[in-house]
Amino acid sequence: MLRRRQRAAGPSGAHAPRHGDVGEDRSLTPAETAVLERLRAVLDTTGLQAGLRTGHFGRATYRRDASFLNADPLAVALPQTIEQTAAVLRACREHGIPVTPRAAGTGLAGGATPTGEGGARPVVISVARMDRLRELDVANRRAWVEPGLVNARLGRAAAAHGLRFAPDPASQLAATLGGNVATNAGGIHVLTYGVMSQHVLAVELMDLEGEVHLLDGRAPEQGGLDLRGVSVGSEGTLGVVVGACLRLLPAPPAVGTLLAGFPSLEAAAATVAALVTSERLPDAIELMDARAIELVEGYAQAGYPQHAAAVLLIEYEGLPAGVTEGVATAARLAAEHGASEVIPAADAAQRARIWKGRKAVAGAIAKQAPDFYLQDVVVPRSRLGEMLDAVVAIGEREGLTILNVVHAGDGNLHPFVLFDRREPAMLERVFAAGHDIVATALRLDGTVTGEHGVGIEKRDFLGQVFDEDDLAVQKAVRDALEPTRLANPDKVLPTTVGCLEARMVPEGAWV
Repeated sequence: MLRRRQRAAGPSGAHAPRHGDVGEDRSLTPAETAVLERLRAVLDTTGLQAGLRTGHFGRATYRRDASFLNADPLAVALPQTIEQTAAVLRACREHGIPVTPRAAGTGLAGGATPTGEGGARPVVISVARMDRLRELDVANRRAWVEPGLVNARLGRAAAAHGLRFAPDPASQLAATLGGNVATNAGGIHVLTYGVMSQHVLAVELMDLEGEVHLLDGRAPEQGGLDLRGVSVGSEGTLGVVVGACLRLLPAPPAVGTLLAGFPSLEAAAATVAALVTSERLPDAIELMDARAIELVEGYAQAGYPQHAAAVLLIEYEGLPAGVTEGVATAARLAAEHGASEVIPAADAAQRARIWKGRKAVAGAIAKQAPDFYLQDVVVPRSRLGEMLDAVVAIGEREGLTILNVVHAGDGNLHPFVLFDRREPAMLERVFAAGHDIVATALRLDGTVTGEHGVGIEKRDFLGQVFDEDDLAVQKAVRDALEPTRLANPDKVLPTTVGCLEARMVPEGAWV
């Protein structure tokens, strides 16, 4: 259901002094000059907490998200209120300046990379400072949040009342809920609880005129089209998420976790197939290969068997009897498929240590390699073994180190490519490997993303996922809801800009 809220009023007041950030280092067009003057009138431009950053170094950290696709924005706006956000969007619309929404920047597909069609430089609108938990409705198991609220903060607040917020991306200590909504994020427990779209009851979406639309799905049955569903995963191409109502669930009374080591990837993959067809479906199944085990164990001391070719992390939640039965079933199936070690977590501390290893992969990689490139593809669970073999072969062909972390229960692979961009021709090899990983997933009846979104990285593969009519319908929906085409241009749907061209320059070239 679409409800239009009152247009947010813009602030009044004299022009603020110019931000002291060094080096507005490019000649500006008249439209760019005009929009910056408007933004200076709206946002504080002084001090470390300045709400507008226009200089070289102030823009630098907003050139990209956690991918390494990057481009130079015109400016960075950091509004703290709905009114400021509305004023920024109106100014950009009136002067024809694109906008790129972002928050924590933990996205991995270039969705927050500030590109603009035709070479226009967007204004990055960071909602990270809009971070309140507006309401925790325990009776109705709901939470109203601002977009900059960190995922883990909501989880802690809910836990104090015996509730939980189920989506738990590995980056949940930093990832914000607005970004989770925009990318339709998932997490370790996606096998049972699904991705964000299953947990978003309503979205407050601000358009380029500064109007907030309540896309409401709180009632059990809605009349009309599900525009809330359209907005989840739209990656900023329909406007800016300025609030959301999220579903909370009762915390499970019991949790059981099992760590199993295997002599081969094939044995681990076969165990996954057996688990998902067993009488008690696990709530989470994660797979890590030998390279991931070695890297993480040296970093987090999680207790993984270091001589294993692969480990599975298996978890059950629910009533105590069902959890006990589930763990016993997993242990039996792992042993039947040749597990060399089966280690049930004895207590909450050991369980936390096991999951710490899984969530520490990116941190461990940062100590091992200067750069990494992370893919996100999905294949049917029955073809998981084929896909893992193919990733290994791609790494060997390109001479690259690739380690695999997999949401195995739903066939969602995250191959990490470790590299040093300073090596000659390295980026070409990395991009070639990434391309072939996605192409292989499609050949195995898979798709291009499980939870990271499309952004720039996967955009030009969508022609292999959807036919021309499908893409035309999606484009028509986007144009109907956001006719200015200024909201996060170049993202999600294919354009005439080639994928490599849209990457602009290797990250780091700005220095």
